[in-house]
Amino acid sequence: MRLIPFVASLCVLLISCVSTKNTIRNIDDNAPEPKLKGNAFVLSEFSKDPKYGFDPDYPVNVFFRDVKDENINAIRFLNGLSGPNGEKIFFKKIDTCCPFPTKRSEMGAGFIDLYEITWVGQKKPIMLYINSYAKGSVMVPMGFGNKPPAVENDLKKGKG
Repeated sequence: MRLIPFVASLCVLLISCVSTKNTIRNIDDNAPEPKLKGNAFVLSEFSKDPKYGFDPDYPVNVFFRDVKDENINAIRFLNGLSGPNGEKIFFKKIDTCCPFPTKRSEMGAGFIDLYEITWVGQKKPIMLYINSYAKGSVMVPMGFGNKPPAVENDLKKGKG
C-alpha cells in the first residue's frame, strides 16, 4: 500500500524536473555523422562559435547510439580532440545537468553531460557540455585542436 504513494511521488518529481521546453539551439538531425577511426571521431571542422561546447544551450551534440553505453559517442568525440598545440588531453565526466524533453529516451528526458578537460601545462581546466541525446555538427570547439587519425600498422594492412 505504501508503494503506490511512493511511485506517484516519484513520477511527479521526475516530471517536475524535466523542462517542458528544449532550449538547445544547435540540434541538426540532418548533420552528417563523423567518421570513426579506432575509438575516436575524425574531427575536421573547427567551430567559430565561442558558445559551442561551452554553453549548455550550445552543447556538442554527439547523438545517442546505444542504451548499453550512452557515453560512447561523447568518449569518441573527446578522443578526437587535442590541446591547442596538439597536447594529449585528459577528461572526466563531472556532472549531468540541464534536463530537456526528447523522444530518444524511455524517460522522455535527455540530459547534458559536463566534462572537465585538462592537459599537461594547462593552468585551468576547461568544461565542455556534451549532449548524447541529439544530433548536430560535431566540430572542434574553440581553444582545442584535433587529434590526427591514428596511422594503421602496416602489418594490419597485410604489408610486411
